[in-house]
Amino acid sequence: MKFSDFNLTNYKSKFYEKNHLSNDNFEDQKYKTAVEISNVGLWDWDIVSNKVFYSKESKQLLGYKDSELKNKSKAWDDKVHPDDRESYFKDFKAHINGDVEYYENEYRILCKDGTYKWILDKGKVIEKNDQNKPTRIIGTHTDISHLKKNQDQQNKNLQLITSQNKRLYSFTHIVSHNLKTHIGNFKNILEFYDDAETDTEKEDLIRHLKSISESLTNTIVDLDDIITIKSKAQVSQINERVYLHNCCSKIIESLSIESEEKGVTIHNALRKDEVILSNKSYLDSIFYNLISNGIKYSDPNKKSQIIIQSVHTKDTIKILISDNGIGIDMEKFKDHIFEMYQTFHGTNRQDSRGIGLYITKTQVEALQGVIQIESKLNEGTAFSLTFQKQK
Repeated sequence: MKFSDFNLTNYKSKFYEKNHLSNDNFEDQKYKTAVEISNVGLWDWDIVSNKVFYSKESKQLLGYKDSELKNKSKAWDDKVHPDDRESYFKDFKAHINGDVEYYENEYRILCKDGTYKWILDKGKVIEKNDQNKPTRIIGTHTDISHLKKNQDQQNKNLQLITSQNKRLYSFTHIVSHNLKTHIGNFKNILEFYDDAETDTEKEDLIRHLKSISESLTNTIVDLDDIITIKSKAQVSQINERVYLHNCCSKIIESLSIESEEKGVTIHNALRKDEVILSNKSYLDSIFYNLISNGIKYSDPNKKSQIIIQSVHTKDTIKILISDNGIGIDMEKFKDHIFEMYQTFHGTNRQDSRGIGLYITKTQVEALQGVIQIESKLNEGTAFSLTFQKQK
């Protein structure tokens, strides 16, 4: 709603003909009804006397009765959110000084119940003295909290779409690159096969073909796994009650042979009564990937251990999975940790496919969570998984 939609000249002639400010200004039933229906508050500031009047509608926006909030500018100004006060006063001053035609500002204001509400505040100087200095300004208060909420959701949706498009572009690039590589290798081997002069050479090339075929099969399986996760990401059920300690314990038990062989002790410090609304199969996979990584990359020269614990805030639960293994060179790999086919401990490891962390990140984000990593070479790695608590 533009400020011009309110005919302030009419308000002036109808309501402000008297020299003092009082509720009598709003007795005109026609305009009183219009204000009540529009749910817009009115305010009037006499600059000369420094008296201000707030309509009962303005006070009701904050949850106050007419008698509960004083008609003093300080009573309103002090409730403006600290982070918004600078622009609030700056925009008001700009209009008073004649720099802009209208005063307009959006800010958060403290309500009676302790919550903040978004207000659209508009005003205009309607009287000036002989020196052309403002002597009176009137304006409106409009609750725009629902608009701000919708705007925030739109921004989140835009960020999600942008992120998904970026990942899709990266994914298609990887698929194209990998398939072209395998096809190119097939073509080269077949050309060499045609030129081969001995059975030994042909047998050797056949072995290469089998190796390339196996590699292509693994690539297709990897891509299929990722596509499956991505296709379910937007429809996955996150309303299962999952007991974190029990969920984690079962994963630890399933990895007991591997952890014993590596001499890794795993401490499940999650509380037994900790419950999260989530998707259990995804959480199982996330725990499995991160704990098995801690086992796989343990330091044989240390008494290796993995610790799983949690930290709660009012709105979130953070699951921490840390180890004292060989760690990752973050200076080298920081920007590539969660990318596909990224390995960090040499290319000679046959047990590393380079998609585990990519899949884990995809699953965490499908659960509307955030995954972060801290790591130091020869010291260890710590993953944090942050999820919003369901209300």
